[in-house]
Amino acid sequence: MKEIFFDKDFDVENVSEIINSIMSRWAIQLIDINGPHWAIYDYDMILKCLIHFEVDFNDLETRIKLEDLKLDVIHHIESLKDETTYRDNLVNAVFLE
Repeated sequence: MKEIFFDKDFDVENVSEIINSIMSRWAIQLIDINGPHWAIYDYDMILKCLIHFEVDFNDLETRIKLEDLKLDVIHHIESLKDETTYRDNLVNAVFLE
């Protein structure tokens, strides 16, 4: 399993390309978007990649960037035209302090 870490200065376009590349390289079934931790699973539900965003969820600009990134990833998933899916729990009260 690969782990990737991004801080608050991440670039949406660059991170989108990284995630899309991971999802295109392997047979991916699910990306679980859960606040600052995004997990990518294959069809055997084996965790292939865990992406950590070390960011402040109270920062509005950061949340907008994460939302933009999420939409980019969802758009890519929909373009794959296969059984790849996602679970979206980007913003949850647990992550807002």
